[in-house]
Amino acid sequence: MKQWVNRQVTRAYERLLRREGAGGPSHVAIIQDGNRRYARERGGDAAEGHRAGAETTEQVLEWCQDLGVKELTLYAFSTENFKRPPEEREHLYDLLCEKLTSIADNERIHENGVAIRAIGEIDRLPERVRGAIDYAEAETADHASFRLNVALAYGGRNELLRAARDVLDDVDAGDLDPDAIDTDLVDDRLYGREVRDVDLIIRTGGDERTSNFLPWHANGNEAAAYFCAPYWPAFSKIDFLRSIRTYQSRERSWQRTRSERGAAIVRAVAETEFEEARGVAGRLREKLPGAAAAEIDAELDARGTESAD
Repeated sequence: MKQWVNRQVTRAYERLLRREGAGGPSHVAIIQDGNRRYARERGGDAAEGHRAGAETTEQVLEWCQDLGVKELTLYAFSTENFKRPPEEREHLYDLLCEKLTSIADNERIHENGVAIRAIGEIDRLPERVRGAIDYAEAETADHASFRLNVALAYGGRNELLRAARDVLDDVDAGDLDPDAIDTDLVDDRLYGREVRDVDLIIRTGGDERTSNFLPWHANGNEAAAYFCAPYWPAFSKIDFLRSIRTYQSRERSWQRTRSERGAAIVRAVAETEFEEARGVAGRLREKLPGAAAAEIDAELDARGTESAD
């Protein structure tokens, strides 16, 4: 009876969080931390923790699709992981091969149009892992509804360093004009993959840091961050929905700030020239959400009434 009540309460709470999280992020990036600690606390070894974490990964992929997220990036294997004991690394390689293949063969992946892509220094991985990556990417290459980016042999600093070197090599060779260097060009040099700006970074396991994960796409976009205590294998749907709510709360705060700044600009300009204020408002209106644009219109109407008086 107690278990039944707990399940009903959990489902009700999930429904509440889903309603509060409507209109969530387009791109979620996750640092899956805590597999080994999860296993250790249960008397298991690292391999058992990684396998339990892989099951959570499959669930999160489904949750993202259910909530309308368009892109998910998973920090599956960092450059730091190369320092782990050989036995643990070999198990991770085997698990990556198994999961990349099984996900690529999953009927729901194809029904939902999921494109699987790897980002990172793939050439540093064993041949069998590179083969599994090639298979997963080829099997889903025609899909475009959802992107699943798997970060493998990935390091944020290395990503930026490689892109910078690539650009400098082209400049030195005379193939690239320095004046032509812009954000779009840098985007194209980041492992040769198009990646949306990150809206939300999630980190499990209790640490409150982003570990240089996707610095160009996350820090540059000032992504919201959600840090939670559960280890990755214990990460639940409620935890995920809470992260979406955190993103929504930050977005609402930003919208309020933008509307207040927009109205302040209109007031400042209107004090000197009413027609110029209308011009400024018109430009601002295109960049603000509906509610903020309405506030600016109200401010202009008030100023117009004062001028008429």
